[in-house]
Amino acid sequence: MKYGVYFFGLFLLFALNGVTQSKLMEIPLYGDKQIPNDIQGTDEEKSEISGNIQRISNIRKPTLTIFLPDKTKANGTAVIICPGGGYGIVAIDHEGYKVAKKFNDMGVAAFVLKYRIPNKKNQQDPSIAPLQDAQQAILTVRSNAGKWQIDPAKVGIMGFSAGGHLASTAGTHFTKAEIDNPGNINLRPDFMMLIYPVISAEKNITHAGSFKNLLGENPTVEQLNEFSNEKQITPQTPPSFLVHASDDNGVSPENSIVFYEGLLKNKIPAELHIYQNGGHGFGMHNRTTKDEWMDRCMNWMAANGWLKK
Repeated sequence: MKYGVYFFGLFLLFALNGVTQSKLMEIPLYGDKQIPNDIQGTDEEKSEISGNIQRISNIRKPTLTIFLPDKTKANGTAVIICPGGGYGIVAIDHEGYKVAKKFNDMGVAAFVLKYRIPNKKNQQDPSIAPLQDAQQAILTVRSNAGKWQIDPAKVGIMGFSAGGHLASTAGTHFTKAEIDNPGNINLRPDFMMLIYPVISAEKNITHAGSFKNLLGENPTVEQLNEFSNEKQITPQTPPSFLVHASDDNGVSPENSIVFYEGLLKNKIPAELHIYQNGGHGFGMHNRTTKDEWMDRCMNWMAANGWLKK
């Protein structure tokens, strides 16, 4: 019995050590500065496991968790990851930490963004709080490029579901800084990877819950158009990689399709993968197919030169 407990303890120690080594550190997104757009109050953040998915809610203090690849593999590329959750929670592990570790295997530095959940009690303007956090994440990564051995011209953003809406907002609204940027650091991501993303507020294809959480009960037409990101594509929008499933009854695949069509119209390099099955929220592994979309993503990144040392 004593030896069983001993070996279990060793196993647990090594398992925790492995997690610690992969997950370098979690830092406050704004450091010791005041969080912009914040209304001071009680921190009611909550983390719980539901259906084997870690869900964090009531986020008012955003963080960035840093995953750096082995120096022998590092190629200078970085990806900021925005997990999904309908702008109501953040699925931090399922669509965050696990994905970051996969990028590390490719030699890519990964940064998991725990962004603020829009809330009138916590923010003066809830609609821009997540975008502020995404812009601050880009600024932070580029500002620390030397320390983290990153090429500031190879910084991309990835998002799942509503996190895909946030990522695509960062990739289409970068000309207007919603944060303090005294160094005038470039806030445009160099590429985007949007996985079963929420994109449009158009009634026939929208994910109403995400837009309600972001914009409130009665958004204006102007707000709906502003955050329908297929309408914000320009020739300066970053190259994009999109993944969806045809049978996604949570977020219609039309969201990815209209965004892809907008990219084509503006002659933006783009790649779209739509699987026959998979539903919504499958994370890294669509269990209805032997194909791994992360392999397709890796090939796309390699074809564009982002995996070269």
